[in-house]
Amino acid sequence: MTAIAQLEENRTVEGVYAVARKERLRTRNGATYLALELVDPSGRISARVWNDVDLLDARFAVGDAVRVLGRVEKFRNELQVEVRTLEPAEGVDPAELAVGLRRDANELEGFLEFLVADVHNEALHAVVTRALENAPLRSYPATPDGHHSYAGGLLEHTVGVATLCRELCQIHPRLRADLLLAAALVHDVGRTRELGPPPVYAPTEQGRLLGHVHLGLRLLEELDAPAELLHAVACHHDARAARTAEAAVLYHANQLDAVAATRPVPA
Repeated sequence: MTAIAQLEENRTVEGVYAVARKERLRTRNGATYLALELVDPSGRISARVWNDVDLLDARFAVGDAVRVLGRVEKFRNELQVEVRTLEPAEGVDPAELAVGLRRDANELEGFLEFLVADVHNEALHAVVTRALENAPLRSYPATPDGHHSYAGGLLEHTVGVATLCRELCQIHPRLRADLLLAAALVHDVGRTRELGPPPVYAPTEQGRLLGHVHLGLRLLEELDAPAELLHAVACHHDARAARTAEAAVLYHANQLDAVAATRPVPA
């Protein structure tokens, strides 16, 4: 069986993957085809079904685990699987095929515990602790198709942003360290309400309508979070809305961690 990360152009591929996306489309000539995104713990890849479309389409749905036989081609400088045959992969849990975390999850959770313990204000510490107890960061991506878009990416991103904020408080002691660190630790908890289960992470009904920021604010309001914490979380994607230094710093730390995780670097 071939992992997605090991696929090479002009090679036959045989493997078990989860279907993260499935669309029935038409070519310019009117022929029907299936556009898929396949995932496994090593990565993701686009796939196309050109032949026997009706037959194969009926065999699986988005979120299923499937056994694929095909050939790897290059299209617009990206690898793509041309599927020759496909069938359900019996006995395979699709959730176990979600794209995996790049770093050790246990180590990251240890960092998270350390950062939570560094919030010394009792009220803020209580809010952060209760919010994270009900937010399985290890199971979700930070974004469904952007930065840290893999299971556990939400944990990795949260630790990254919180670490940046903690270090900035050492450089700029005028910042309210407890407020900024608390906001960094809970800024994306709404993702766990916005997104459905792996491997698809399709938006929930609430997630589609409200988004992760609004849902995170709802969760924090239920925990009686103070207004300045809510404000920082509310504008962590909108620097112009920031009315406190801590909110502005959180915005930039969030952007910095996302850029550091996604921008290409020379080999």
